[in-house]
Amino acid sequence: MNKNTWIIGFTLFAMFFGAGNLIFPPSLGLDSGEYFWPAILAFALTGIGLPLLGVIVGALDKQGYIGSLNKISPKFSIVFLIIIYLTIGPLFAIPRTASTSFEMTVTPIAHTNSSLALFIFTVIYFLIVLYLCINPNKMVDRIGSILTPLLLITILAMIVKGFMDYHGNPSSQAAEGFTSNFTGFSQGFTNGYLTMDAIAAIAFSMIVVNAVKATGITHANKIFKQTLIAGLIAAIALLFIYVSLGFIGNHMNLSSGKIASLKANDQNIGTYLLTTVASIGFGTFGKYLLGIIVALACLTTACGLVVAVAEYFHRIFPKLSYKAYVIIFTIISFILANQGLNSVITMSVPVLSIVYPVAITIILLILLARLIPTKPIAQQIPIAIVSIISVLSVIHTQGWLKLNFIDSLPLKQYSLEWFPIAVIFTIIGYIVAAFVKKQSPIVYEKE
Repeated sequence: MNKNTWIIGFTLFAMFFGAGNLIFPPSLGLDSGEYFWPAILAFALTGIGLPLLGVIVGALDKQGYIGSLNKISPKFSIVFLIIIYLTIGPLFAIPRTASTSFEMTVTPIAHTNSSLALFIFTVIYFLIVLYLCINPNKMVDRIGSILTPLLLITILAMIVKGFMDYHGNPSSQAAEGFTSNFTGFSQGFTNGYLTMDAIAAIAFSMIVVNAVKATGITHANKIFKQTLIAGLIAAIALLFIYVSLGFIGNHMNLSSGKIASLKANDQNIGTYLLTTVASIGFGTFGKYLLGIIVALACLTTACGLVVAVAEYFHRIFPKLSYKAYVIIFTIISFILANQGLNSVITMSVPVLSIVYPVAITIILLILLARLIPTKPIAQQIPIAIVSIISVLSVIHTQGWLKLNFIDSLPLKQYSLEWFPIAVIFTIIGYIVAAFVKKQSPIVYEKE
């Protein structure tokens, strides 16, 4: 393993290490109580394992997921990638960077999370984003290259001090929904959706592959190997941080009254836990330092996402200019960020509950196609059925329309009803494919 592999590994880590993701592990740790380990390991599975697998699978075709998805269906490829980019862009991820920054800086410092304060903060935040993205240069990359290590050092210091301050008995009272090891696992699994990293991996994979190629490696097997190693480096670093923050959150005891007060004030519990750990560990200065670094790191993340999404849409719909897309997506992000952090997260849950099962199914099907000769219809059938079931399940779960048969699906109580269906219809897809003579097995292009 050479120096370049380490650099690419930490670059991938920085791409996945969104400051907003820091709020989920401590919150899950607090909620899971005695079921912490199955919950945090399941969270790591969807928050780290699937993104790693997503990056690796993206390296199987020289065109990345665009090439792989086009082999399933060119029209589906465009629709799915548009959904992916909107999800990790202006609909959820970008607004979350602003609202997380607000709750990590203004709320603990000014002791307010009023709508007016949020509005003023987001006006300033997104004007900076707009300026940096319309005039793209290396400033954001340079700032990010400084802030990411600084944020990482701050988090590591907080973790060490947190272990010292919160090493007693874990929180014994699990939140509603955590009633057994299996429900703890399922809650952690679906909480991992909120990181959005598995679907972001679909967009990030080609960046990693191109970075490997830039080091002079051209052979397909060597590209795959270096991508795998770089992904493992990023995964191990993320696993350490997520488990550590979750463990600290699990050992923090918030009274039911305090939790109720936070919810009544629409303050995110994860951000409260983080600022509390920083404040207790390092005093007021520590809390302010963490908040400012997180806010600046969120700013660079937002700029990176706006540029990536604007460039993608300009490439597929070139009638609008790149700058026009930047303005449109910045305005959308500004509007949604003003709904508040909890609202942004709540709004994202139904969409992610649809997108994630489909994304996981696609990743596994592409991987399977490398092992077994596969015709397009063998992939199209399970993807179509999982998409339909995921949409219907969300409609039923959200109470928009009662579909009683959804409750009878296996693993529905664990929000994993799509998985047995994906397995069954994958088998059916391969059986149907055996009778479709006009299609040839998919061939993935290598360099």
